[in-house]
Amino acid sequence: YLFQASRGTVKPNGNFNASADAEALHKAMKGLGTDEDAILQLLTARSNAQRQEIKTTYKTLFGKDLVSDLKGELGGKFETLIVALMTPPLAYDVTSLRNAIKGAGTDEKVLVEILASRTPAQVKDIIAAYRQGQYLHTQISSTLAFAVLFKAGEQKFGTDEQTFVTILGNRSAEHLRKVFDAYMKLSGYEMEESIKRETSGPLRDLLLAVVKCARSVPAYFAETLYYAMKGAGTDDNTLIRVMVSRSEVDLLDIRADFRRLFACSLHSMIKGDTGGDYRKALLLLCGGDDA
Repeated sequence: YLFQASRGTVKPNGNFNASADAEALHKAMKGLGTDEDAILQLLTARSNAQRQEIKTTYKTLFGKDLVSDLKGELGGKFETLIVALMTPPLAYDVTSLRNAIKGAGTDEKVLVEILASRTPAQVKDIIAAYRQGQYLHTQISSTLAFAVLFKAGEQKFGTDEQTFVTILGNRSAEHLRKVFDAYMKLSGYEMEESIKRETSGPLRDLLLAVVKCARSVPAYFAETLYYAMKGAGTDDNTLIRVMVSRSEVDLLDIRADFRRLFACSLHSMIKGDTGGDYRKALLLLCGGDDA
């Protein structure tokens, strides 16, 4: 479950030294007060694989868990962001799904985002990892359940939405785009319009997201980020999840699409919507300002 080759803003550090990094983080946390700046500058300039090495070395050198120490020193959204950066990608997706499902209401937005945007191979890995814990599909609405299953390549369902689901479940993005073009020629409708007409609820959201991701994953995430910050209040969980999970994948492309779609830069919107160490870390992940 590795990051796909990189249109990311975060690259592995060329002069990486796990011991030196572990020492620097230990120093930033020991004694009175915490050097948040040192922590965020260091961790945003390392790849996830390198952060895992630092974690192992930290345990060896200091006999303590780096993530627990970070949690003890940091707080709020900044802590959530740093802990997210310290989590391996597969574990992060699985944890995000678990958190979306537990509690009273299911946060379907998170399920839709992860299941629609990850590759079919990644979805298989997520479901395998999730099932070691508990059955994913006993806990979510039946529409999303079969969506999850067909994405994992287990087509078992009988519903009137079968056509959409079959088409979208066996998907390579390139193939789907051809299907959408053919569908447009035959029916005179864009696929999105038909999905909106024929389906509702979580299934509709999922199918629309799958179509958007087939057309362009970076554009899908640019839109997701924009609506997480637009208007009053910020959906910080979405902001953190997307910035962390795409930082080594396609954040450069997301930034370009953001600029094209919304006539402002991702950098400027994050800057205007966040504050403190949380803002500093997010802007470092963002990389440049495309103003």
